[in-house]
Amino acid sequence: MYAVEFKAKIENGIIAIPRRLKAMLTDTVKVIVLKDDFGKKTIRETSRGDAIDRLLATPLSMPDFKPLSRKEIYER
Repeated sequence: MYAVEFKAKIENGIIAIPRRLKAMLTDTVKVIVLKDDFGKKTIRETSRGDAIDRLLATPLSMPDFKPLSRKEIYER
């Protein structure tokens, strides 16, 4: 495995790979995104509309729901 570093602008959620690297990066790659200034927003604020956020805001009501006990959670 080797690392390749380049700066890119994100446009419509797409990161363009520079021409000079396209020939090397033709297969599956592992992507790590680093941003210099993430600002004061939290992860939750940046992913509004996410299904988990919607469920936390308006939880489903299930009359027969019984949470798992600690023992049941860790049983294998």
